[in-house]
Amino acid sequence: MSGVDVTQLKILIVEDNVHFRTLIFSILQALGIADLEEARDGSEALEILDELTPDLVILDWKMEGMDGVECVRQIRTLNGVNRFAPIIMVTGYTETSLKKEARDAGVDDFLGKPISPQSLLGRIVSVMDNRRPFYETDGYFGPDRRSKAEKHSGTEQRKTQRPPVQKA
Repeated sequence: MSGVDVTQLKILIVEDNVHFRTLIFSILQALGIADLEEARDGSEALEILDELTPDLVILDWKMEGMDGVECVRQIRTLNGVNRFAPIIMVTGYTETSLKKEARDAGVDDFLGKPISPQSLLGRIVSVMDNRRPFYETDGYFGPDRRSKAEKHSGTEQRKTQRPPVQKA
């Protein structure tokens, strides 16, 4: 059983395609989520985040102007609690190298297109129920990029284990 009541979430949808943005909006409304905000691109999303503190950001990868990966990088550099916002990237590009690029920008999880109400709800619940600690290094701020708590058996290991960053 999930510990999150999705109907109480405040969600920012960032999508340049009006039809897909409307589809996501409609699915979320049908799931009982009423507190929804929309942005047409990454730049508009950052403007909205000056005034809004969402519980979750759902954004597209490929957008005109500022794309989703750059938007995630910018969100992770914000001051305040919005830099900790969980982010689900919705994309038709699911190649491993592209997922790594987005995860290295600070994405929490992915959802491949096409989407369904079940897949969107499942991803939202998974991200909200399984919040990973945030870490900050010289070139990264975001959720722990390791999705599984497995002991590393290879030769490359961290020099030191940094403590997670806490919300202020």
